[in-house]
Amino acid sequence: IDFGEIFSPVAKLTSIRFLLSIAAAFDLEVEQMDVKTAFLHGDLEEEIYMKQPEDFIVKGKKELVCKLKKSLYGLKQSPRMWYQKFDTYILGLGFERSRVDHCVYSKQVGNHFIYLVLYVDDMLLIGNNMDVIKEVKSQLSSKFDMKDLGAANFIMGMEIKRDRANRKLWLNQRKYVEMILQRFNMH
Repeated sequence: IDFGEIFSPVAKLTSIRFLLSIAAAFDLEVEQMDVKTAFLHGDLEEEIYMKQPEDFIVKGKKELVCKLKKSLYGLKQSPRMWYQKFDTYILGLGFERSRVDHCVYSKQVGNHFIYLVLYVDDMLLIGNNMDVIKEVKSQLSSKFDMKDLGAANFIMGMEIKRDRANRKLWLNQRKYVEMILQRFNMH
């Protein structure tokens, strides 16, 4: 048996839209981060061996294989291992997992709150205090190789446009539609 469980949850589109609507209505901060090489962070539960990569074969030891110590892209269980690693870490920071969507987390810090939404390796941080958001970003960056994307403007193929003064937020999939049209030579 090469692997057991491979299911890994991702945030529901309705959860993302709901939290963005709350952010618009209450003028909350909406920041975005990306986890670089997320699947390489996962810890394997089983022993896995692979053939030596072609360009790295040791002379005279071509018949040997490599024992993996960490998850790799291409393994069916990699998304699950990444999610488990992230879930354990974020719960350790005092976040609570939503019972409705296992990729939505929340945390209360005094009068401030923060929601974190995870979609594979992309995340939104939504809250009423930028200092709390910066602290969570710092904690995440100390554990994982992260890219801080600043104010959210694109997630799951949706562009986010915001008019904070009027508490309005728009989502569109123009770039996604253009990409599909181009792929099928319909542009």
